[in-house]
Amino acid sequence: MRIVFMGTPDFAANILGELKEQHDVAAVYTRPDAVRGRGKKLEPSPVKKVALEAGIPVFEPRTLRDADELARLRDLRPDAVCVAAYGKILPRDVLEIPRYGCLNVHASLLPKYRGAAPIERAILAGEREAGVCIMRMEEGLDTGDYCISRSCEIDDMDCTQLTAELADKGALALLSALYAIEQETVRWTVQDDASATYAAKIERGELNLDPALCALDNLRRVRASSAAHPSRFVIAGKAATVLAASCGEDVASVCGPIGRGAVKFVAKRLFVGCDDGALEILSVRPDGKKDMNAAAFASGVQNIKSGTMVWEQM
Repeated sequence: MRIVFMGTPDFAANILGELKEQHDVAAVYTRPDAVRGRGKKLEPSPVKKVALEAGIPVFEPRTLRDADELARLRDLRPDAVCVAAYGKILPRDVLEIPRYGCLNVHASLLPKYRGAAPIERAILAGEREAGVCIMRMEEGLDTGDYCISRSCEIDDMDCTQLTAELADKGALALLSALYAIEQETVRWTVQDDASATYAAKIERGELNLDPALCALDNLRRVRASSAAHPSRFVIAGKAATVLAASCGEDVASVCGPIGRGAVKFVAKRLFVGCDDGALEILSVRPDGKKDMNAAAFASGVQNIKSGTMVWEQM
């Protein structure tokens, strides 16, 4: 099938990698180069990197409502437009171009978590299960019928791990959907709007740790975090991004009683006090430094064993 692919982050890049092996990807649309990562340099999106390595033409339009852009898309004569985390809403004129319509690989079990941040919101909510759906796009936000869904247990996965897992499942689901469409055996399921929930985008600073929250909610913030939306805190004036953390009975038994906002360094393990007890900090990235384990970080904090140290929300 002749495909135009639209996507931007790693989630979409993994899907494109599988799609191009079995279909004719005529072109890729992605968001323009942007400042990414710690280097603060202008870099192409992960999708653009995959496309260029494969010799696929790449387009980075600021809008899809422009007459020239619509004409270019029509000239590509796509059988289907496949979308994964593109970052733009497709106007009706685009939706009507491909023979088989526009298919979206959405990282949730629809109708739950429609919107921009389904993976992060599922982790923050403490969901036990996540998934992907192949949805037929319409003008509403993730409201279209879907034909295939695949699920997985979240367990202790963080955002990066869960994104990779769902990208793998999404790629296979998309290939199955395209085959069913070609064979005219596809079956669509109408979403139950009454059961719909919305996954709003993650705002800047939203995932920072907060002493007023319980330890589990702070742990979920760490697991939902990413390079784009880090989970940060401050100890004795030292700001850092928290990369991994833990809580539970083992943490409580080693740490012992700890007050909200307090800091304890016991048996070379770093604990911070939350509303209901201890959160163990496992690894961090101090501002301007490399990743390190909590013991190495704590060794650079004077008087950390004093019992008077406090931590704060940024």
